[in-house]
Amino acid sequence: MQFTALHRLLGQPPGPLTDGLIDEAVASGLAETDDLDWKAVLPPAKGLTTTDFPKDIAAMANSGGGTIVYGVEESQKSAAARRDIGELDESHERALRSAAVTAISPPIFGLGIHRLGEPGCQVAAIVVPASVAGPHLIYRGEFFGAPIRNDADTVWMKERQIEAMYRTRFDERRHATEAITNLYDDTAVGRDTSRRAWLIAVAHPRLPALGQGRPSRDDARKILDNSRRYALQYANRRGMHPLESVDHLNPRPGLRRWIAPNTAMTEGSRWKEAWASIHHDGSVTIATAIGGHRTRNGHLPGERIESSAIECAVADFMALIRAVSKELGLGEYEVRVGVEWSGETSLAFDGTSLPIARYTPVAATVRADVDDARFFHQVHDLAEDCVNQGGIMHLEVVGPPPED
Repeated sequence: MQFTALHRLLGQPPGPLTDGLIDEAVASGLAETDDLDWKAVLPPAKGLTTTDFPKDIAAMANSGGGTIVYGVEESQKSAAARRDIGELDESHERALRSAAVTAISPPIFGLGIHRLGEPGCQVAAIVVPASVAGPHLIYRGEFFGAPIRNDADTVWMKERQIEAMYRTRFDERRHATEAITNLYDDTAVGRDTSRRAWLIAVAHPRLPALGQGRPSRDDARKILDNSRRYALQYANRRGMHPLESVDHLNPRPGLRRWIAPNTAMTEGSRWKEAWASIHHDGSVTIATAIGGHRTRNGHLPGERIESSAIECAVADFMALIRAVSKELGLGEYEVRVGVEWSGETSLAFDGTSLPIARYTPVAATVRADVDDARFFHQVHDLAEDCVNQGGIMHLEVVGPPPED
């Protein structure tokens, strides 16, 4: 779901960006704001970086994100009529995304480019995500500036504004570290780590989901169902998937979150215990027992870990991130994956790996708003980092990602 400036200004709930919203905005003469800009003509792909396009995108990002609609004429800064922008083909769209990366520093990823309308009356709506990496700068030769929206106008920041935005960036980074640490500790507490090793995986969005209301139980069910489907695209069934051991049909309410409780509660199934949660701000967690798994000859010791269990847990965890980001419209996540074990012996992976006294949590930044192939690469890289630490070189159940 999306909640753009058009949805907000037209009093619409979160939903797809449609041609009907453009018609409604024109019919009501919707005025420009700091997060909505009307443009009559889409700039050509050739020489795009020398047009005002990078400045307009950077200004929106520096102002907290917004929507630029190409193909709407304005009068007194209000929508007056539609105007066909012509064909917006794939190469033109690539040029738009490339300009947001190459002509702006730091680059802006994750532009939402929507082609709306029938041939002869098409518009392009570009949704610029909010950014925590500001100020975004535009360079012209040896000079640079930081554009920002001032109501319906684009202006250049003064020195103190740039200074304040840099300070905000550094503060956000510190707060993000604190948030992910607290989330990890909260997820790890209470696990029987003296009997068996547990994998703890947590993710916190750089920009939490705000303004959309709390996800409902049906939303949580949908996210969990989609997560199970995505996970099997990343990893096969030769390992134990934690999401197969949680109640995805009946998530329970928690403190600003939905909890998918463990369903492996019998004496014969408790070895695959798992818990998952979906927080209202878009954070996700998975806690699953990965030591002491069942084998043909009984159960492994609590400190012995199968690398396939790590891979399946990472695949399910990343699938949960993917599903939540699609439902709530989120982009960049900070993630942390660790193994908690408080027993007296050292941890050991299967095969010929060396014992490790302590598993160092793996930290990474994940972009959840990229295409399927690029996201799969992130799944593969995170799983590889997690098993490499245990002395395992090759992945067993996470397949190779598609070629770029």
